[in-house]
Amino acid sequence: MSASIGRRDLVLLTLAAASWGVGTVVSKRAVEEIPPFTLLPVQLAASLAVLLLLMRVSGMRLRGSPPILSRLGILNPGIAYGLGLAGLTWISASLSVLLWALEPLLILVLAGVFLREGITARLIALSLVAASGMALILAEPASGGQWPGVVLTLIGIGCCAAYTIVARRFVGASDSTAQVVLAQQAYALGFAAVVGVAAALLGGANETTVTTLGLASAVASGVLYYAAAYWFYLSALRTVPASLAASSFYLIPVFGVAAGSLLLGDRLEPVQWIGVGIVAVAVVLIAYGRTPVRSAARELATDV
Repeated sequence: MSASIGRRDLVLLTLAAASWGVGTVVSKRAVEEIPPFTLLPVQLAASLAVLLLLMRVSGMRLRGSPPILSRLGILNPGIAYGLGLAGLTWISASLSVLLWALEPLLILVLAGVFLREGITARLIALSLVAASGMALILAEPASGGQWPGVVLTLIGIGCCAAYTIVARRFVGASDSTAQVVLAQQAYALGFAAVVGVAAALLGGANETTVTTLGLASAVASGVLYYAAAYWFYLSALRTVPASLAASSFYLIPVFGVAAGSLLLGDRLEPVQWIGVGIVAVAVVLIAYGRTPVRSAARELATDV
């Protein structure tokens, strides 16, 4: 079956990438004042609060979601982002983002094996082109790190890739994307709280002063990174093959460096602008190139 990303789903995937990219920049400000394993449950709590408020305002009733989808929250964002934060203590932020460029490529492989999506050479080639654009965007001298951080990050990447495959397989059976996101993040919050308490007990009590700006950054990054991003992404994943949806991940550093330029005063080098152009062209070609993809999952009506 010949498939491409429809306009509505393309907008949703782009918004998800923008939420993850901008949320990463805002998280940088928050983590300057709040330890990573304290920050994660704060972010998830803020995300859950906003989701509950939006659902109440829109008149949506709380209903359960398929158990396998709900418990996926422990895997991602729970374990995956917990490992990612731990990895950042050993490696630089730029190396971390470069390693995460492996995620959509891993999803391509897993989608072909487990979802029987016919992955073409054209899609693989365009994905590699987009990955090369990401490398140019994130190119900087200080991109080193130690092997424990690389290993932890790679395990986190594997968790996220597995999450997309399982979510794509079962999300169509849920009545509402909002219910799925809410349930997943409730599980993730429970996991993050346990890890946060354990980290505090093992690390001892550390006195930290959190400013109003630091707390606001934690809340805002949680709403962007979890509530908004996962809602947009899972809404699109209902009807978009996982191998195509993963191509939107290449847009994350584009939005991230743009937000860094606007909010943090970071400046892009000419080679980075070239990388932005390469990523944008590659993703557009993937979205509108009528890439042949065969999906084993049924195309179900979207009910956000």
